[in-house]
Amino acid sequence: MRAALRRGAGLAVLGTMLVAGGSTAWLAGVRAAAPPAPSPALSVEVLDREGRLLRPFALKDGRWRLKAEPGEVDRRYVDMLVAYEDRRFWQHGGVDPLALLRAAGQMLVHGRIVSGGSTLTMQVARLLEPRAGGGTLAKIGAKLSEMRRAIELEARLSKREILGLYLTLAPYGGNIEGVRAASLAWFGKEPRRLTLAEAALLVSLPQAPEARRPDRNPERADLARDKVLARLAEAGLFGAPEAEFAHRAPLQARRLALPMLAAHAAEAARRERPAAREHRLAIDAVAQARLEELAGERVRELGPGVSLAMVMVDNASGEVLARVSGADPLDAARAGAVDLTRAQRSPGSTLKPFIYGLAFEDGLAHPETLIEDRPARFGAYRPRNFDREYQGTVSVRQALQLSLNVPAVVLLQAVGPQRLASRLGQSGFALKLPPGEVPGLAVGLGGAGISLDALAGLYGGIADGGMAHPLRERLDGGTTGGERARRLMSPVAAWYLADTLAGTPAPRNERAGRIAFKTGTSFGYRDAWAVGFDGRRTVAVWVGRPDGQPVPGMIGREAAAPILFEAFARLMTRPAPFGPVPGEAIVARNAELPPPLRRFGRMAGQIGEGVGPRIAFPPDGASLEREADEPLALKVSGGTGRLTVFVDGVPAGEPANAATFFWQPAGAGFVRLTVMDAVGSSDSVTLRIREPAGSAAGTISGR
Repeated sequence: MRAALRRGAGLAVLGTMLVAGGSTAWLAGVRAAAPPAPSPALSVEVLDREGRLLRPFALKDGRWRLKAEPGEVDRRYVDMLVAYEDRRFWQHGGVDPLALLRAAGQMLVHGRIVSGGSTLTMQVARLLEPRAGGGTLAKIGAKLSEMRRAIELEARLSKREILGLYLTLAPYGGNIEGVRAASLAWFGKEPRRLTLAEAALLVSLPQAPEARRPDRNPERADLARDKVLARLAEAGLFGAPEAEFAHRAPLQARRLALPMLAAHAAEAARRERPAAREHRLAIDAVAQARLEELAGERVRELGPGVSLAMVMVDNASGEVLARVSGADPLDAARAGAVDLTRAQRSPGSTLKPFIYGLAFEDGLAHPETLIEDRPARFGAYRPRNFDREYQGTVSVRQALQLSLNVPAVVLLQAVGPQRLASRLGQSGFALKLPPGEVPGLAVGLGGAGISLDALAGLYGGIADGGMAHPLRERLDGGTTGGERARRLMSPVAAWYLADTLAGTPAPRNERAGRIAFKTGTSFGYRDAWAVGFDGRRTVAVWVGRPDGQPVPGMIGREAAAPILFEAFARLMTRPAPFGPVPGEAIVARNAELPPPLRRFGRMAGQIGEGVGPRIAFPPDGASLEREADEPLALKVSGGTGRLTVFVDGVPAGEPANAATFFWQPAGAGFVRLTVMDAVGSSDSVTLRIREPAGSAAGTISGR
């Protein structure tokens, strides 16, 4: 008898060893033959500069599936999920035998399936390869297949990677997949910080996503949430008082729209790189949201068919921090689908500061220089001020702050419309002219096309000491990633402009001096503009009809400027200060200026009559080469009274009665020489100097 028992025990041990060995060999074979790790299709995500979601794009079949990593999800939710669904998740190899035995026992006792015994890994396997319906045998076969696939997943992936797949693929009702899409749809936020009630709801939904949808079956969703809270409180994951507080929390019974910030910028980024799953833009989501909210409030006040657009750029980098076109991309009445920030429109008076900047750079004028605002004719062209009135003698500062047209055109004729257009184009923001046309004097008053974002980039160049940065849309590479800033104007000219524009009278009920700004209105009241900057950011605003139809009475100062000031108020409590005064700047009253700068005398009637000075040598555009320490000659003819020479807008030496000046450049490179007489008439040339580096600072002497 005992011998028989010993034989039976031995056979049992042997059988167990054989089964165990066979199972081990089978598991080893399954693991060795495991296919590569899966890569499920994911929604394309457009992120802001800090990695915050601006806009996701649904999959082709309409599902929202956002990639989720365990480290990006509330830790308490992850603990609750594991404790509720698979408490031995971190220990088992894909299949939990104890859970399967428990499920089988419950089915025998109750006559129905009470719990399925599926691990999180098995659920991931089912989500990756959904099973078809069928009878009992089909279900058993599907379960066995899930078990095998779970073992394969464990062989290829870490536990955190498997958990990440669950967090990405789990269903949450309708076309929502993954905990991130669910948290955004049901709570309007990323799942990084969840309340206990929110975490419990997200744990409960995947078991019956359609039956428990909060927007369709809030009672069932509430019961499922409470069930999770009760079980996990009993397990000691948190206390009863905390569970009771979560139980009383109201249930979000409606589905929210997923983020759709910077819709046009997101579309453009996706078109640029259609194969990328993730796009990182330079946009700041907080600033974008605030400006979009402002646009939504103001567009309703503008009248039918009228829209607006805003662009904000960082002065020091050219990064586009916000781009708003209209208030609603789906608003067909206001062409919401069109990106109005890139549309070519007439800029009105917003180009005037660049005329003044060139005049400052050339030494033709100073902010305190006096200039005449009187009727003038330039051939067949006769500009008039917006109010059809004239101010007489004003300072250049006042002429720009009041946006007087005649002084701007007088200065434009002095610096040259072609040169203005070329300078803007060389800085990276070219004007758009009709085919075959060349820039004329009308360019200074809006007779050309430019986009809102280009205008923002140009004003950002003024704010950054005269350096214009190419607009940078994205932080993950792109067409503008490697371009360098270009010189728009001299630092002195840029400072003069910033100081002048900071004194522009503010709109009604706004405080002056907080920002430097300029407004503009295009011919026929088709476009209203306002562009402003502080020491850090530039904001450009456009208001008008997308179809180009006029809006009677709409002007930049009344339609766009209040929006500009409100934008700065919402973005920052205190504007950033401007940079320091350049050492070469002349900070003086009119009476203290050098005589040639006290009054601009080159009026329309004097142009072309031969009364002003002319640089006879060297010719404009010349390339000069000399030996070290050997001065170069500057020959001048004509002019009234003493002549003053300016090197890149800075007076060089004292006024003198001379026909020949000798000067020594500061070094190799391009230089602009200007000669002005006692009544303000002038002439300029741009030269290229080729000489050894490290030569002495430039000096001028008359003879």
